[in-house]
Amino acid sequence: MMGFNELISALSNWLWGWPMRILLFGGGVWLTVSLGFFQFKYCRRILRETFGKIFSSKKDGEGTISPFQATTAALASTVGAANIIGVSVAVAFGGPGAIFWMWVVAAIGCASKFSEIALGVHYREKNARGEFVGGPMYYLKKGVGGRIGRWLSLIFSFCLMLEIIPSIATQSLSVVRSVNELGVSSIAAGTVLAVLVGLVVFGGITRIGKVAEVMVPAMAVCFIIGALMVLAVNLSKIPEALSLIFRSAFTPAASIGGFGGAGIIATLRWGIARGTYSNEAGMGTAPVAHSTAVTDHPCRQACWGIFEIVADTMIICTVTGLAIIVSGAWTALPAKDAATMPLYAFSSVFGDKIGSTAISISLTLFVISTIITLVYYGEKQAEFLFGYRFSLFMRTVYVAAIFWGALGGLSSLFYVLDILLAMVIIPNMIGLLTLTPEIKKLKNDYFSGAMRWREGKFS
Repeated sequence: MMGFNELISALSNWLWGWPMRILLFGGGVWLTVSLGFFQFKYCRRILRETFGKIFSSKKDGEGTISPFQATTAALASTVGAANIIGVSVAVAFGGPGAIFWMWVVAAIGCASKFSEIALGVHYREKNARGEFVGGPMYYLKKGVGGRIGRWLSLIFSFCLMLEIIPSIATQSLSVVRSVNELGVSSIAAGTVLAVLVGLVVFGGITRIGKVAEVMVPAMAVCFIIGALMVLAVNLSKIPEALSLIFRSAFTPAASIGGFGGAGIIATLRWGIARGTYSNEAGMGTAPVAHSTAVTDHPCRQACWGIFEIVADTMIICTVTGLAIIVSGAWTALPAKDAATMPLYAFSSVFGDKIGSTAISISLTLFVISTIITLVYYGEKQAEFLFGYRFSLFMRTVYVAAIFWGALGGLSSLFYVLDILLAMVIIPNMIGLLTLTPEIKKLKNDYFSGAMRWREGKFS
């Protein structure tokens, strides 16, 4: 008879096989078609509204924090270990062609992330402290409505509140393992990490936004510069690497060195899976942060969701993947050592000591920023379910989970993480598909220039 752990593992593997990929990727395709391929049609305008206004201090509309602060807070969750280790895992098991399918997923995912953020802002409300709050739990309850909407909102919120605990513990453990190699003990690392995160999250979304707008761009730029230096040293190999990515996306990748080869199905599987996990499009987490932003239209803030995907997948994941390919890490190391491929790539240019230190610091900063945002996401679910006071209690629980995770605790919860995450995604995607007409109305209102939206309604 199959044991409980084996049963949970089998269920998780099945859910995150074709069912979840069809729901996320298929849902993204549906929204892309329904919204008239807007992410391509209005590409220049979206870039102008985001990249072109990063340093703008102009604030139109109402909200708690600036649009860029809300975006960097959401980016803090997406830009993490998946951008370093996740990409190398995709290449190790799916070949270079997996990067191409990560790009495809990113392009399609723009519609999902745009849609959920637009709905998040459209259905947001003020809490007892006068702060704007929003996310899937609100647009499921008020947008989908009725008993079904209420139950979907409760399932989403409750499962996300619980999923955050093992997720934080896992992130904490990855930092500890990284700094252990530098001679730092698990207890010391866990304590420092919990204190640092606590100092930020107990200041609320305002402090989170201020920290994120400085920390996230700085750590991302530093990592990108390191990866670009690897590419610069191997400049002559870049054209062949790009050619390999496109060729391998449509033809089986042959076995080379430590790479065991990959068929088209494996390439698709790993590219779609890692691309989806990396940018979090369709997961429903980003709207929780974006709903706090100062904005005069839901779709103006939703454009920043597309900015997230461009920064996360199209830039950071791409330079990581190219660095792994041009350095030869993907063929020099077997798939089981995929996690060390970025280290191999950096060490090939900077040397073992500097390379390992750079990767360790990058992972640590990425994970700290991710944990900070995860705590906020979790406490907002607690607030929605049980009120503001309970959210303060859960904030303490999440900070404690950092220390427990650093010591290897909560390991019994790790295997349910993926199932809880699936139970978060399913109601959110149902909401997006159900509310497609509402999303189209918001999109048309914004891009037509009419701008008739005012605080959750059209006028």
